[in-house]
Amino acid sequence: MSFYEIKNEKAIINIKAQPNSSKNKIAGLYGENAVKINIKAPAVEGAANKELIKFLSKSFKVPKSEIEIKGETSKQKKVVLPLNERVKKFLESVKG
Repeated sequence: MSFYEIKNEKAIINIKAQPNSSKNKIAGLYGENAVKINIKAPAVEGAANKELIKFLSKSFKVPKSEIEIKGETSKQKKVVLPLNERVKKFLESVKG
């Protein structure tokens, strides 16, 4: 099992969100099946999800409107991103 799959030119990445962190950052692999992402915002009224979308949008130069989160109320989420060069490089670098 991998932490991501690619379908129809989109990357579907399993994410373990860590709200209330000191800063927004990609912390690396979480086990073998997810990428851990630290988010500053608390998990209150969707604040962490909004912050996560903003962070991913900046990190991968993808419009916020093209990022989709599945599993909004769970810490284990699936994030769907358009597959651009930055996303490809990121997946390669994490995979090792």
